[in-house]
Amino acid sequence: MWQKYENTYKEVLIFLFMVDENYDKVLTKISRASGMDKLELERKVEAKRAKLAGLISKEGAAQVVAAELGINFDKEKLKIDELLSGMRKVNLIGKVINLFPVRTYKNNKGILSKVVNLVLADETSNIKVVLWDANHIELIEKDQIKKGSVIEITNGSIRTEEVHLGSFSELRLSEEKIENEIIENVVKEKKVSELKVGDTVKIRAFIVQSFEPKFFNVCPECKKKASPDGAGNFTCQEHGDVKPEKRALMNIVLDDGTETIRVVLFNDSLDKIKMNCEVSLEEINIQRQNLLGKEIFFTGNVRMNKFFNQPEFISSDINEIDLDSLIGDLEK
Repeated sequence: MWQKYENTYKEVLIFLFMVDENYDKVLTKISRASGMDKLELERKVEAKRAKLAGLISKEGAAQVVAAELGINFDKEKLKIDELLSGMRKVNLIGKVINLFPVRTYKNNKGILSKVVNLVLADETSNIKVVLWDANHIELIEKDQIKKGSVIEITNGSIRTEEVHLGSFSELRLSEEKIENEIIENVVKEKKVSELKVGDTVKIRAFIVQSFEPKFFNVCPECKKKASPDGAGNFTCQEHGDVKPEKRALMNIVLDDGTETIRVVLFNDSLDKIKMNCEVSLEEINIQRQNLLGKEIFFTGNVRMNKFFNQPEFISSDINEIDLDSLIGDLEK
C-alpha cells in the first residue's frame, strides 16, 4: 500500500519544502547580518506584507524589513550566485572568461556611443556584464582589462540577469586570485510567470495539453529546411538537390502553477519524452494522452511567436525529475 502512494508523498514533500530561491537568499543574508532567526524574520516579512495588503512581494518586504533593522548591503561584496534581479549598487569580484568586441551604436539623441559585453566568473557561477561608460570601455580598448583579468565592480545594477555598469559604477583591476571559476554556461531555473523573451532557462512544469505533431523535411548535410520543387524533388539553398530527412515537431502546453506557456519540441526532445511520431495517428494520440500530467524539467530559450503574438519556449533539453535527488538536496 505504501509503494502505491510513495511518489505522491515525495511530490507533496517537495512542494511543502520548496522555497522561492530569491526570497530564501535574501532572507539568509538578512539573518546572517542581523543574527536573527529566519523564522522570526519570516514572521516580520509576512506582517509587513499584511500591513501593505499583499501589494508587495516577499522579496520586497524582506528588503524593507532589512532597512528597518539598519542592515545595508551596499558595501558587501557578493558572489555571482548571490546576485538577484533588480539589485542595485552591487559589488563583486570575478575573472573575465569571455570578452566581446566593442560595438558602436546611436543613442536616443542620435549620438554615436559604445557598448561592450564580457562574461565574469567566480567559483560559484558566471554572469554577463555590460559596460556603457566610455571610461570603462577605454580600459578594454587599451588592453588593460582582457580575458583572464580579475576585476572588481562597484555600484553595478542587475537587469534581466546581467550586471550593467553606468557612469556611477566603478571598474578596476583586482589583485585577488580566482581559481576553479565556473566557465560552463549556467542555466538558472525560473517560474513560467518570470520568463522573458531572450531567456535561456530551465523550467519545471506539468504537461497539461499536447497537439498533433507536424512534419517537415531538412537537408541531410546542413539540417536546414529542404523545399519541394513541385516535381517530387527537394532543394536545399546551400546544397542544391538533396534526398531530405523527415523531421517532426510538436507543441505542448506547460503549467507550473504560476502560469502556462506553449512549448515547441523537436526530434531530440521528442525522443527524450518517448514520443515516437513514426507510427499511426491512433498510436500517436495514445502517446500524447500518456504525456498529460507528467512533471518534467525543460531547458531552452524563450522567443516571441509572431503568429500568436506571445512568448513561447523552444526546448533544447529535457530531464526526468529525480524525486529522491530533490529530496536529498532539500534535506541538505
